[in-house]
Amino acid sequence: MTVLDTPVLTLDEMTVQRGEIPLCEGVTLYLSAGSICHLIGANGTGKTTLLMQLAGLLPVLTGEISYQGLSGLPIQPLYVSHQLGIHPNLTVAQNLTFLLNLYGITPSATDIDDALTWVGLQGFETISSSHLSAGQTRRITLARLYLLTPAVTPLWLLDEPFTALDVDMVARMEERLCDFAQAGGSILMTSHQAVGVANQMLDLSDYMV
Repeated sequence: MTVLDTPVLTLDEMTVQRGEIPLCEGVTLYLSAGSICHLIGANGTGKTTLLMQLAGLLPVLTGEISYQGLSGLPIQPLYVSHQLGIHPNLTVAQNLTFLLNLYGITPSATDIDDALTWVGLQGFETISSSHLSAGQTRRITLARLYLLTPAVTPLWLLDEPFTALDVDMVARMEERLCDFAQAGGSILMTSHQAVGVANQMLDLSDYMV
């Protein structure tokens, strides 16, 4: 079996629910290594809810989820959400270091510099995050993508990663997504914009209750 044949994520007859209320039923997905799947659907279908379920932050009441053929949550997917998780009293470098520490990575000063340069925050290392704009703060959370590999976390769950990014940064992001997928990673992401690098699509509107 080649890398691209390896199932990273499988959903079988899964229910997406908000509290006790089912939003979608019977959701099925096969995400192999190398896949970039664009998660779409009408407002209220539960796109963010589904990503939170897959990240282990919300319960799954019915259906099966398998990561790399194993049930439960045997791997730690990367989840990038609207709720940024950035502490305003930490510097830019400290926040990025903390986000990487969650995945067992202790970045060097060069790693931090390279990642921040990639997102256009070079020279901001010692700046308090409380002084950044919303767009700059968003870029701190995305900077970790530059250093994370499929060996660390083979699955990325990205909720609107292109929000508040300019055209150049979106292009850099798409290039990084392709590099990650080509290295054997898988991505499930939402975006109100077209995702030109996606090679798969899951439309939750097809599963609405």
